[in-house]
Amino acid sequence: INQFYLSHKCVHCSSASGHFVFFIIYATRSLIIQIHQFILQEDLNKKMLDGLLEFVKKSAASFWCRDDDWMSRMRASEIPTAALVLGVNMPDHTITFESMTELLHDSLTPFVASVQAKECTAMKQLMQKVLQRLMGTNVMVDEDEAEADLGFHTRDCPQKRVNCSLSALCDWYQSATKKSPVKSPRKRLSSSQSEFLQSPPVVVIFRDLEAFSPQVLQDFILVCSQYVHQLPLVFIFGIATSPSTIQRMLPHSVSSLLCIELFQSLSCTQHLATIIDKLFLTSKFHFKFSAKVLQVLVGIFLYHDFSVCNFIKGLQLSLLEHFHSQPLSVLCCHKQEALVHAQQLNDRDGCVMKSQTSLLHHPQGVCQKLLKSLHKYHKNFYPALRCLHVLTSILPKYPLGKQIRELYVLCLEKKVWETQEYDSAMQLIRMLAKDELVTCLQKCVEILTFCKSKKLKKVGQQLQDITYTLYASTIKCINHLHHPYSSFNYSFQTLLEMKECRRTRRKTPYEILRNAVVDYIDNLVKTHLYPPESQPLYEVWYYSSSGTVRRHLNATPRTSIQTALSHPYCYLQNEALKNDSGIISSAAPDICIIYKLHLECGRLINLYDWLEAYATVATAAEGKDPSAIEGGKVDELKHARFIRAVSELEFLGFVKSTKQKTDHVARLTWGGC
Repeated sequence: INQFYLSHKCVHCSSASGHFVFFIIYATRSLIIQIHQFILQEDLNKKMLDGLLEFVKKSAASFWCRDDDWMSRMRASEIPTAALVLGVNMPDHTITFESMTELLHDSLTPFVASVQAKECTAMKQLMQKVLQRLMGTNVMVDEDEAEADLGFHTRDCPQKRVNCSLSALCDWYQSATKKSPVKSPRKRLSSSQSEFLQSPPVVVIFRDLEAFSPQVLQDFILVCSQYVHQLPLVFIFGIATSPSTIQRMLPHSVSSLLCIELFQSLSCTQHLATIIDKLFLTSKFHFKFSAKVLQVLVGIFLYHDFSVCNFIKGLQLSLLEHFHSQPLSVLCCHKQEALVHAQQLNDRDGCVMKSQTSLLHHPQGVCQKLLKSLHKYHKNFYPALRCLHVLTSILPKYPLGKQIRELYVLCLEKKVWETQEYDSAMQLIRMLAKDELVTCLQKCVEILTFCKSKKLKKVGQQLQDITYTLYASTIKCINHLHHPYSSFNYSFQTLLEMKECRRTRRKTPYEILRNAVVDYIDNLVKTHLYPPESQPLYEVWYYSSSGTVRRHLNATPRTSIQTALSHPYCYLQNEALKNDSGIISSAAPDICIIYKLHLECGRLINLYDWLEAYATVATAAEGKDPSAIEGGKVDELKHARFIRAVSELEFLGFVKSTKQKTDHVARLTWGGC
């Protein structure tokens, strides 16, 4: 942020006060994004975490309250295990496990150990990590290690050492629970609950179960099963793929020692839909994406990592780029603040406003009026969008998309009513049954009732009247159908009406009313769902540089490496390296010279010829005559630089050694940038 703060000052603002306003607005928007992400993450995982907490409570209660029946004795020999299926969005798991650990600490037990596979490659390492995080002290694996680490200690870990065994953990647990009964730090508990927390469960969390060595996991479970009557152990498995992973990693003799209960988290696609709904489909959050930028971020999400955290990072990057590149981003705030900032715009800002594409046909001095119009446009846009999605999301084959983000992107790109998909959707809506149409209209009324636009509230009231009319006609039809004396006459009359309709093709009252509803919705769409580019000053809210986002988030390593080696000026910004003719610059780094020389060779490259060519270029860089090299010998310094550059090129995968000729290397890539 500091780098952004300094660079923003020299780009847009001529005064420190204006610079400070830019920074405050940007920092506020970024903080709002982080808060929304945290709140949504907590809300979406609340059901799963509450179920997990209840499972741990029941498991610990069953440990202390054992019955003598056969089922209780069988369960007493098993370790309670919660299998959390979290999905393949690995970057998001960190937040989930942090929330889980905090919830267990605050509500149930302080004895929680969380381990990852990368730090537990062997059995003794896994046991050591678990004991260290439970006991808060250094754990001695063997005497040799104790002597080697004699002088090592940290602030978190006292110098006292214990043996790395579960028997030591049992002794420590007994002494820890007898000395000071555990109390909940945030809640006042009843007497029975406080007695229960005097012996809290010991929870071990395996964050990435698939990455653990099966043999290490089996050995740890077998050892823990020997102490199941002395320790209230509870395991939590974090699973990214499917629950069958447990059966694949553990044989029956080991998995039978676990009492497994399955917990399923919300899918990452539903999480993304919630994020888009809360951050983008609302007029409260003023920073928006153009259609292309949103497509880039959603594409990275769907085809790369399924990570909502990375999606939020892309959002924050776009926010930073928007405030850095758009001088009028100071107006991207609440309505009253934006009007105040608009009054404080100076002559330089006025020149910037003239250059905006959306203001070419508007006179000067109307900035405040245009800002009010922009805020009013968004107040009407999103309720109308939701109403259209309610009506089209139930249609077969989803002509306007199943998710609301698909319809949103379509509305951002063009006038949606001019598309063929919209015409198909309107035709299908004209064929909806009465109960389906009534349900959709009730949802639309609910959306329009709670919106802030007075105009749309009147539309909602009119739709509610239409809904009452449809509902009343349905009740009347049902009452007439169940009249005790007219069942046969009604059936015969219905047949006659159907025959007459086939002849005359007259529309029923419901069809007439349904067509009127469709025309009403069509008029609502054409009035309020214009693309944002049609609005003056849309550049204040919308970030449209999709190329920048793609370049930063969806990197292509090979292209970047080849660009750096072929044109080092792109990254080093050194004027001596600026060369458009393709000539090998003697001022370039050694690896760039070596790379360009290797492009002129065939499949096999003679190392001695390569060295001579490099020495010629390097000598020219020193201002000496390349032909003045004595006896064709290369000095040791250039020889060492050449060896280092070739080694770096081999590390990058451009060349490799070959057994065909010992003094040659094989070229592995073909074609430049």
